[in-house]
Amino acid sequence: MGQSKFAACRRTLELASGQSAAYYSLPALAEQGLGDPGRLPYSVKVLLESALRHQDHPALEPHHVEALLAWGRGDANAEVPFIPGRVILQDFTGVPCVVDLAALRSAMATAGKDPQKIEPLVPVDLVIDHSVQVDFAGNEQALPKNVKLEFQRNLERYEFLRWGQSAFDTLSIIPPAVGIVHQVNLEHFARGVLRNKDGVLYPDSLVGTDSHTTMINGLGIVGWGVGGIEAEACMLGQPIYLKMPQVVGVRLTGKLREGVTATDLTLTLVQMLRKFGVVEKFVEFFGPGLDALPLADRATIANMAPEYGATIGFFPVDAEALKYLKNTGRPAEVLDEVERYYRAQGMFRTADSAEPEFTDVLELDMSTVEPSLAGPKRPHDRVGLSKVKESFLNALTTPVDKDGFAVPADRLDATAPVAGSGETLRHGSVTIAAITSCTNTSNPSVMVGAGLVAKKAAARGLTVPGYVKTSLAPGSRVVNSYLERAGLLEPLQALRFNVVGYGCTTCIGNSGPLDEPVVDAINAGDLVAAAVLSGNRNFEGRVSPHTRANYLASPPLVVAYALAGRVDIDFEREPIGTGSDGQPVYLRDIWPSGAEVAEAMAAASDPALYRQEYGNVAQSNPEWNAIAADTQSAVYSWREDSTYIQHPPYFENFPPQPAPIAPLKQARALLMLGDFVTTDHISPAGNIAADSPAARYLMEHGVQKADFNSYGSRRGNDRVMTRGTFANIRLKNALVAPKEGGWTRYLPTDEQMSVYDAAMRYKQDGTPLIVLAGKLYGAGSSRDWAAKGTFLLGVRAVLAESFERIHRSNLIGMGVLPLRFKEGDNAQSLGLTGEETFSLPDLGDGLKPRQELTLRVTAADGSERDISVVAGIDTPIEVEYYRHGGILNYVLRQFMAAA
Repeated sequence: MGQSKFAACRRTLELASGQSAAYYSLPALAEQGLGDPGRLPYSVKVLLESALRHQDHPALEPHHVEALLAWGRGDANAEVPFIPGRVILQDFTGVPCVVDLAALRSAMATAGKDPQKIEPLVPVDLVIDHSVQVDFAGNEQALPKNVKLEFQRNLERYEFLRWGQSAFDTLSIIPPAVGIVHQVNLEHFARGVLRNKDGVLYPDSLVGTDSHTTMINGLGIVGWGVGGIEAEACMLGQPIYLKMPQVVGVRLTGKLREGVTATDLTLTLVQMLRKFGVVEKFVEFFGPGLDALPLADRATIANMAPEYGATIGFFPVDAEALKYLKNTGRPAEVLDEVERYYRAQGMFRTADSAEPEFTDVLELDMSTVEPSLAGPKRPHDRVGLSKVKESFLNALTTPVDKDGFAVPADRLDATAPVAGSGETLRHGSVTIAAITSCTNTSNPSVMVGAGLVAKKAAARGLTVPGYVKTSLAPGSRVVNSYLERAGLLEPLQALRFNVVGYGCTTCIGNSGPLDEPVVDAINAGDLVAAAVLSGNRNFEGRVSPHTRANYLASPPLVVAYALAGRVDIDFEREPIGTGSDGQPVYLRDIWPSGAEVAEAMAAASDPALYRQEYGNVAQSNPEWNAIAADTQSAVYSWREDSTYIQHPPYFENFPPQPAPIAPLKQARALLMLGDFVTTDHISPAGNIAADSPAARYLMEHGVQKADFNSYGSRRGNDRVMTRGTFANIRLKNALVAPKEGGWTRYLPTDEQMSVYDAAMRYKQDGTPLIVLAGKLYGAGSSRDWAAKGTFLLGVRAVLAESFERIHRSNLIGMGVLPLRFKEGDNAQSLGLTGEETFSLPDLGDGLKPRQELTLRVTAADGSERDISVVAGIDTPIEVEYYRHGGILNYVLRQFMAAA
């Protein structure tokens, strides 16, 4: 901190051990008359502490501290640099991060510089959790078979990660079959307080390459999802820049009624906050209701911040956070540090704490929450449990453009037999029932609730129809242990909810194949089959290509719908099935009481379980330990024959200085898209279709269809990923309407072809490309390749009505220019067809944040008109990133200059 005016804020904290530690005191700012941090939201205090502590960093200046102290009263557009304490990665997004780090080292070596200068400067933890797929389910062999297949499919990736584990000192890797990154983060990584190399204490904070990193907000830790591009820059010493956040306070009162779960509360909040509008805002929860809200419930709410659109969904540190840390096996000295530090900083919430100031305040009485699902297409479309049947039947006949299925009237009663089973499918038949995703598997109350429903159902003789693919994918091994201890694993297995893996499965599209007779029946009847899952995402095409209706639900309701075998059921009036005594059984007959759940939950609060499972977690998988890898070289030896890991082309012929920003000339529209196009539509995700460009590439390189694996597993190979960009089967491109999928028109000859093939034709022509889109372009996860793939296809600008925060940032991070229509304008109102050519004649080296630019539109007849658009570059540092051709180029030039 040197001689800055904040140097006197460094104080000493006495600990119970008799030791002491330095910290930078927020109350000291008020003592010196510099401002009152006491009024600030707790989440803003974390940003303030970071700015105060990093005054010796070249990117941080006193005015950043002053701006944060003036939060809510000063410049609302002020730019705030934030340096998080650590970074977490999952393997789908983590592998390309490590690939890029390896490519940066290769570029340094090519330039004659020391490659080991490329080293993460903050701790990085990577959890391998996204590679397991539910190929096998419904029996006790499902877990070992899925794990075996996972290692067979991903050996090249795992060999590469083993190299990375040895090559980078600050990178730790948690092997497969341990758990889901966010649940492992909550149960193991998070400490509440961190120490730097000088022994200074500061709040635990992080960014992660997964949108649901926000789950950790439930523990009072600021953290959010960023693209891999931003995460890499953060690892290499760059701050994350954000506009001064608006903070929406949500005052919680009351408590949940009997039979209502944390999932129901979360889906209610998702709907409420999405309707209010919290995109690019912080959400912070406060009020007396927090005293009745367990930490696991808070984590569920925080997990779904991306679904309600917020950057974070934050709960401050309080006694409940300390209780959770204790119950999950954290040492006493950690608990002491956390409590003493947060109390000293005025950041420890109690029932008597003054309520912070907020930009806006909403209120929810939790006693009004009802059992709910969300669907059939979006996570914020909440439906009360009593209305699901009515809602689904209405959706069947509703037009597709109004989020329905447009089933013709004469096909509403369609059925199709499942060959060899004696069973019949119809619209609404549940073909996937998955207890999955850290959103819910981290919460013992709903997991125990699912086990109790299964136990009561099995006791009544209920069974699950054979056409339902059931699965249980706990977010950590601890879940398996406490379910077994509570006597609930066996009844779940009796209903075929066998453990299929410890990782993300159905929620991210790794649901695996349905039985062929089931698929045949769905296709033969052109049926709207359903999936019910305890996840956080249900966008079109994500869960399975064969389930058009997808509902998010609590784990107990997943079990209930599996038993029913259909979603068009009114549980209040219709029996869920017939018991072994021949009598009808209703959901209320098998739903556990709160007392029953509380009694069974005792097993989940044993700290010894957590210490046992996480004691030597990095070495806990023998298959991982046995993988051979090159652990001697600091520079990776790229293999030309690998179909998983390839040397990306970002730094080929890399100039030491960037070229000037130049006008965009005569660009063609690669796609013309509508509203709410998610990164699931853009980024390659899920299975690789047999007739796709990516499949052709793999087959040309000797990979058989059975070994295609998923796009996510091949994110380390730009050749595959570029071919899979914009390949989602539900993508709606107006240039080829009504056809859906990864298709477009090569406009010079009016030929329909895959998006990839058209992009390569344009590349041969030397034609730059643009994408036209509507509102909230780029919502969702799978973010880094949504930007990387866009860039590698030759797209140089994306013009949309609005962007999701991270995707806009990632486009800039890859050197792609986001453009916004002016308020009230869109492609339709301006009469754009997508068949024009587009130029930006005044784009140049003088580019400024949010600069108004002229878009020159040339029609096929040669007529021209100018449209005003706004550069979607919001801060000066983003101008610099764009000028350099992306954030990695910017960072690499800094390292080269310093070496």
